[in-house]
Amino acid sequence: MTEVNNYLLHPIGHVESELTELGDAPRQPDEGAPQAWLVLDDRYAAALDGLTAGTDVLVLTWLDRADRDTLTVHPRGDTTRPITGVFATRAPHRPNPIGLHHVHILAITGTRIHVRNLEAFDGTPVLDLKPPLTPDR
Repeated sequence: MTEVNNYLLHPIGHVESELTELGDAPRQPDEGAPQAWLVLDDRYAAALDGLTAGTDVLVLTWLDRADRDTLTVHPRGDTTRPITGVFATRAPHRPNPIGLHHVHILAITGTRIHVRNLEAFDGTPVLDLKPPLTPDR
């Protein structure tokens, strides 16, 4: 018998975006994602040290509107493509709907980070920020 562990995640902030409706969301960030803001709680201000405008960052979000029971999908919602397990896709609907977004920082004002290439809905919880892997890290 498998023991199920529960983990508690504490968002560090949320997304501010003009994206509010599923039909308006691009499937990928380079397919029309609007500029957006990552709004972090003030207590995380010191954690932003070292981030600068003009650089990229990985944003982990909790896709709070996702269906956690979905295990298979037609990739990109295209019914001409064969059913595929969600772990082989970037589908938002999955057992643990953690979003992974590679964004470009346009500006940082206090604990607000202006970004491009974020295809997350307004109000989406932000879980973490991490630099992309590079040879020097």
